[in-house]
Amino acid sequence: MPAGLCWLLLGVVLAFGVAASPAQASRANHYDFYIKETKVTRLCHEKTILAVNGQFPGPTIYARNGDVVVVNVYNQGNKNITLHWHGVDQPRNPWFDGPEYITQCPIQPGEWWNVDVEQLLERTKRTGADVNISDANTINGQPGDLFPCSQNGTFRTLVEHGKTYLLRIINAGLTNEMFFGVAGHRLTVVGTDGRYLKPFTVESIMISPGQTMNAILVADRPTNGSGNSRYYMAARTFVTNPNIGVDNTTATAILEYTDAPPSAGPPDFPNLPAVHDIATATAYTAQLRSLVTKEHPIDVPAHVDEHMLMTIAVNLLPCGANETCEGPIGSRFAASLNNVSFVAPPIDILDAYYSSMRGVYEPDFPNKPPFFFNFTTSLPLNQSFTKPGTKVKVVEYGTVVEVVFQDTGILGAENHPTHLHGFSFYVVGRGSGNFDKSKDPATYNLVDPPYQNTVSVPKAGWAAIRFRASNPGVWFMHCHFDRHTVWGMDTVFIVKNGKTPDAQMMPRPPTMPKC
Repeated sequence: MPAGLCWLLLGVVLAFGVAASPAQASRANHYDFYIKETKVTRLCHEKTILAVNGQFPGPTIYARNGDVVVVNVYNQGNKNITLHWHGVDQPRNPWFDGPEYITQCPIQPGEWWNVDVEQLLERTKRTGADVNISDANTINGQPGDLFPCSQNGTFRTLVEHGKTYLLRIINAGLTNEMFFGVAGHRLTVVGTDGRYLKPFTVESIMISPGQTMNAILVADRPTNGSGNSRYYMAARTFVTNPNIGVDNTTATAILEYTDAPPSAGPPDFPNLPAVHDIATATAYTAQLRSLVTKEHPIDVPAHVDEHMLMTIAVNLLPCGANETCEGPIGSRFAASLNNVSFVAPPIDILDAYYSSMRGVYEPDFPNKPPFFFNFTTSLPLNQSFTKPGTKVKVVEYGTVVEVVFQDTGILGAENHPTHLHGFSFYVVGRGSGNFDKSKDPATYNLVDPPYQNTVSVPKAGWAAIRFRASNPGVWFMHCHFDRHTVWGMDTVFIVKNGKTPDAQMMPRPPTMPKC
């Protein structure tokens, strides 16, 4: 059994913290979250951020499987907020899933950039341009001692020789996939998105925004004075589109042996893959397979009721008459699924569905793209436009849905970490090029596919997922790159109620905020 438990959050925001023991976890299920402004200093700059209970990263919730967790959220900041509980399926209870204007109105008031992130987002939305790259990546909110004014804040974790540690690694960033490794140590990956995997050992992992990975680290380095006592844990951006700007910095934390003589020199550095190393990332992802034991069975649907081919694209929208846009040919950057660029309505879709309001959304999201071409090639700029709309996909309770995500090269092919709220799904297949429905399903893995809630759709390729629509409600699906979500690479699944009481959505809580 692991001797220690650590949390790592990877992405533009990377975090690493020490968790409490399981015995402590089962006793605390009620939490108060106060959202308020907090001053922090990073990279020699002081700025104000919204934090939970004054902590950055925020507090950890401890629970056992089957526990009921109650979190009271008090917005004491200066802007509207929502909270999403990533990877928690919220059975029959979409009301508290979080995304604004999808399942709720925002809670009214009363990653690392040196600039104000809200101003950065507003400028991007106003001009239609791409998002400026970040100034640093961080681990546990700290960029590490390779950055100015960061030596004293570098995160450190202490280990003892001979003991085994479980690392819970979370990519909490919103802009890039990440490579992560620990110098001098190999990582045995045992789980992803809260589900067990067949163990495999690697020098580094690749993790997408929103994903979690569980990995075993054995503290087995020499402690007789011949070896180093300190080792860098490091995270570096992984980017598949060479045409976009990238934060090419490396965030670091330090793993230190408490029972070894102090090291005089700097910590050893891990051999991380290069920023554009697609081959390593692809080989890593291919090793994700469900454990499949008597204690941890899987239930891969063999029969599919509804097939969807969903193209993923970065597009353009015309610039409005009163706008000054900085995108290509005077347009705005946009993004789409099946050539629909999602527009959030002024009233949340869940309320509109629950109350049978008309005119808030259109229940006709298409099962396939409007036209077919060689999806993996680029198109001329004047053929790269999409159409805005608030279209949702409605499915009957119990329907088995297969979605094949197809990346396109319309304005440049790239990986897309795609997340579905309310469900986990089996990633039954993936490949390069255009999906061929007459050949590619024969390559599916229906024996031990990984069970995830975020899938990395490969650059100029496809990924196939299957899930059973057994969670009634309204559920957001989106690319986990925040700029793509803002641009419209989203849609919504509405799962109808079943016939029995336990297959029906819970009623609207009276405490839900109003629009």
